[in-house]
Amino acid sequence: MKKIDISSVNFSYSSKVRIFQNLNVKFLPGKTALLGPNGAGKSTLISLMASVLSPSAGTIEVTDSSGNQVNSRQLRKFRRRVAWLPQDFSPVAGLSVIEHVSYAGWLKGMSRAALKHRAPHAVSAVGLEEISHRKATELSGGQQRRLGLAGALVHRAGVVLLDEPTAGLDPGQRERFRQILASLNDDHITVVSTHQTEDIDGSFNHVVVLVDGSVRFSGSVSDFMAAAPVSAVDPRDRVRLAYAAFVEGEI
Repeated sequence: MKKIDISSVNFSYSSKVRIFQNLNVKFLPGKTALLGPNGAGKSTLISLMASVLSPSAGTIEVTDSSGNQVNSRQLRKFRRRVAWLPQDFSPVAGLSVIEHVSYAGWLKGMSRAALKHRAPHAVSAVGLEEISHRKATELSGGQQRRLGLAGALVHRAGVVLLDEPTAGLDPGQRERFRQILASLNDDHITVVSTHQTEDIDGSFNHVVVLVDGSVRFSGSVSDFMAAAPVSAVDPRDRVRLAYAAFVEGEI
C-alpha cells in the first residue's frame, strides 16, 4: 500500500531545542490536514519528509503502490517521489512562469521532452496559463504561491507536501487554493500543514494533530469530527471544537 512512514524519528535543532523524540506517524493516499498550533513542529515534520532536514535517529520511508520502498537517505530517488512547497517560497529572478515550472521539473530529473507537455499542464492546473510568459517575480503573492504549487506538481510525485500554503492569503485566494487542492488526485499522498481549521470537513480525507512534537490524533476526518460535542451542529464549530479538544489535551 502507498504510504509515507515516519518511524522512531528523533530531531533536534540543538542540544537545548528538541523537536521530536521517537515520533511515529503514517500518511496514506488522499489529502491529510496536518494541524497544530504555531511551534508544534509542523514545518519541521514537512521538512523532514521532504528530506530538507535529516533525523538524528529513525527512518522516513516512502512506499509506492507496487510496494517498492525508498528512504530519505537515498536522496535522489527519494526526492523524485516527493514534491515540496515551503512556506517561504519565492520565485527565481529572471524566469517566466513557464520557465520557472520547467526549471522545477528539471531539478527533479525530468527530460526536456517531458517538460514540453508537463510544464504547461501544471501551469494550467493552477490557473496561470494566461500569464505563463510573465516574469515570475512580477506576480502577486497569491499567484506566486500558485506558481510554487505548479512547480511541486509538475513531476507528478506520489507525495505532495504543502507547508502553510494559504498563510497570508486573502479569503478569495484561499478559496482558489481550496479548489486546486480538490482537483488533486486522491491516489497520491497530499499533506497540507496549517494552523487554520477552515475547510477541513469536505476538503480532506485524513487529519493529523501535532502538539509539542507529539501526535495527539491521526485518523479520518469523520473520527476527528466525532471529538466535538454533539451539541455543535455547524461544521465549522465542530472542527474548531474538535481541534481545541485535542490541542488542549481534553481527549
